[in-house]
This record gives sequence, structure tokens and C-alpha cells, in this order.
Amino acid sequence: MSGYDVIGDVHGCGTQLEALLHTLGYQIGDSAYRHPTRQAIFVGDLIDRGDEQLRVLEIVKAMVDAGSAQIVMGNHEFNALAYHTEWPSGSGKYLRPHDDPDNPWSAKNTRQHAAFLEQVQGDYRRRYLDWFATLPLWLDLGGLRVVHACWHDDSIKLVESRCGSSAPFAELAHLVAASTEDDPLYEAVETLLKGPEISLVAHGQREYLDKDGIARDSARVQWWHSEARTLRDIAEMGGGFTTSDGEPYSPLPELELSGTERSYVYTAEVPVFYGHYWRQGSPKHRHDWTDYTACVDFSAVKGGKLTAYRWSGETTINAENYVTPD
Repeated sequence: MSGYDVIGDVHGCGTQLEALLHTLGYQIGDSAYRHPTRQAIFVGDLIDRGDEQLRVLEIVKAMVDAGSAQIVMGNHEFNALAYHTEWPSGSGKYLRPHDDPDNPWSAKNTRQHAAFLEQVQGDYRRRYLDWFATLPLWLDLGGLRVVHACWHDDSIKLVESRCGSSAPFAELAHLVAASTEDDPLYEAVETLLKGPEISLVAHGQREYLDKDGIARDSARVQWWHSEARTLRDIAEMGGGFTTSDGEPYSPLPELELSGTERSYVYTAEVPVFYGHYWRQGSPKHRHDWTDYTACVDFSAVKGGKLTAYRWSGETTINAENYVTPD
């Protein structure tokens, strides 16, 4: 094998996926797309939002089964497992709440998952949910690493020590624990699949309104920023955020981070690839990669292009290796 093609969040974009695979040199055989010398790696989030979710699932699972691809779990696969798992059994309640008028997140959870519910039904739904439960949360392949949202050694060690596997959700107890907010496994899985956050309020800052107008008191951590030392360095607070009063959100101060907060920053000299962050524009902009980290999520379902990084053994990221469909 001459290398790996790390493919970003697909979100049901089947036509784009097939176009990208053809661009990368994969051809359909008896049962799956294959490359004569390379293997694809999917960073998760195959489902939700897009119009061709069943086709995407058929393509990717066939490739994984045939050995022409590997995959890590995304937060949308994890959310699907929790959405469809009744707990306690017979209670009518689910690990990810829905149809629950007493839970404020219930309607949002169903709205986010609606396209999957419509497109993937009956035996197909059960088949793919069972498959999701077997997916690893990360891959460490020696010369490169892959995770959906954040490579964090402490979280990986906790999952391994608690569950004995990088693919813990074949056991219901692990899924329940990872869906229970006061359980340490919850925090570890949240970090790996959704990315860490840093409290702004704890650093004396105000809440802000996100793109949906929801008040937030925490910001995403730019864990890929290896030189991050202050709140301004590490918090992802791009333009457009406002305060609850409608005023532009002021630049964050240069407050020193604690050791715990800095523990999220990736300092290893092994390339790591991830998705999740809905980047826009050209993947060759420096914001989307560093010497050792590369995002491959470029908003395929929101007007962007499904993107891959073609890795062939290099020890540092080369932005010229990003590939989009012809």
C-alpha cells in the first residue's frame, strides 16, 4: 500500500463522494470501490442533512467490508446510536432525548436527525446502526492518526482503560456511560467526537450569540494550534459573533491558560487528520492545517466541496496534497 486518502465529512452527499473517489483513482469492482495501491479513511459523519444518505452508507460500508477503506466514528453516528437506544429499557425514554416535551433539546435532536429518519428505514436502519456500534473512535496507524474532532491523549487513554477498546459501543453499558453527563467517559467521548470547549465566563468574559442566536458561554478550543498559550490563542471566536445586547463581541484578552486547558493542544510530531469543523473556501489556507494537523471537513452539504487529503508517508502536512472532485 502506497498511502491513505483521508476523506472529510460526507453528510449524505453521495454524488460528491463518488466524484471524489473517481478523482482519487478508485474504481467500482464487484462489490466496492477500490484503489490498486491505496486505502481510503473516512473521518465520520456519513449521515444527517444530505439527500443521499443510504447511498453513502452502502458505498462506505462496502469499502470497509472489502478492506479498501477504514473509518472512525463521527458525532452524528454516535448521536444516532443514542437517539435510537431506549434507556432504561421499556421506559419510553432515549439516551438522546426525542419526543419528550419536558426536554428542551428534544425537538432539536429530531430536527437534526430528520433526513436520516426519512431516508434510512426498516431493516436498513437497524443494519447501519449495528454497524455504527462497531466503529472505532480513532485510528493510530503509526505515521498518521485520524479522529473525528480532537486528538487528545488523556481522553484516548481513559476510553482504552475503561472500555479496553477504541470501539467501545458494541457494549450497551459503554454507550449509556458516554451519554451520561457526570460520567468521565462522557467527557472523553465528547472531546474526541465533538471537540473540547473552554469556558469564557470562567475567564471573566461575556456570553455570546452563536450563528443560530443561542447564547453560549464557552468557545471551541483550537487544539490544533500548537503554539497556543493564551485565551485569545486557543478560543475559536471568528468574526460575526455578538453579545446578547447585539453588540460585536470584543477580541478576547491575552490571558494565560492553565495546564489543564493547555493539555488539549496537540504537540506531537505525527500528522493527525480530522473533520467536524465546517471549514469554508480553499483547503489550502493555512488556517485549516499546520505542520502536523489537517482538517478535511469543507462543508460538502453546505455549498462546499467534499475534500480528501492524500497522504503518502510525509512527516509534515503539505497543503498541496488536498484533493477535491474534478
